[in-house]
Amino acid sequence: MKRLLCALLMLVAGQLGAVDFDYRLSAVMIAKDVYAFIGKTEDFSTDNGGNIVNTAFIVAPQGVIVIDTGPSLRYGQQMRRAIAAITAKPIALVINTHHHPDHFLGNQAFADVPIAALAETRNGIAADGNAFAENLFRMSGDWMKGTEVQLPGQTLNAGVVDVAGRSLRLVALDGHTGADLVIVDATSGVVFAGDLAFNGRAPTTPHADVAHWLKALDQLEALTREAGFKVLLPGHGAPTGDAAPIRQTRAWLTWLSAAMRDAAKAGLDMNASSPICR
Repeated sequence: MKRLLCALLMLVAGQLGAVDFDYRLSAVMIAKDVYAFIGKTEDFSTDNGGNIVNTAFIVAPQGVIVIDTGPSLRYGQQMRRAIAAITAKPIALVINTHHHPDHFLGNQAFADVPIAALAETRNGIAADGNAFAENLFRMSGDWMKGTEVQLPGQTLNAGVVDVAGRSLRLVALDGHTGADLVIVDATSGVVFAGDLAFNGRAPTTPHADVAHWLKALDQLEALTREAGFKVLLPGHGAPTGDAAPIRQTRAWLTWLSAAMRDAAKAGLDMNASSPICR
């Protein structure tokens, strides 16, 4: 009896400590035929599995356009199932907005369909993808099990393109990384800003060129003033019907740039001067 009781207690303890690795993705309609999966405003952890990013999809006349695929194979697989619960249309194209891992490590779940990105984004994923994946393994643990880098096979260029019967305007900018793709869907009025815009959280800056980023924000804000604009989807944080995330991101970058200049004038070294390290 004692052995049986101990075994039952161990089983219960194991179940309580188990992780189901379910991202609980819920597609939110942000415009007609446009959906987003809104990530948590947190850092990477073994609790959230890296689900801190916004991904999205457009249900076009002839198929589905996926915009970013999340931080892991599991995320991509669950994203694909969530899309199938909305529409039976096939996936026509996957687009990676830039080469940060939470935006492309779900590509593996879409390996049977075309995956596309700007040329420099493709190069960045090829050069840094494996190191990014290893780093996310350290931060997110077994959520990443089975995840491997799946490179985009097609190159996108700036301009207007037709994808599955939907006209998209591709705007090639940079600043957050060396290549940041903004996607404008004129049909719905949605601007997919990628990580050029953050809402309600500090931007990440491992590959940032702040001067270029600020310039890109001006161009991005101009897109929100065009006729037909309805929704801005930032890379992180809630979607909005105005340019508030752009203004937030600009204010933070301006503060960061001033703080770094002041620290340099004071003769502080990089670790002591960086506001991010405090």
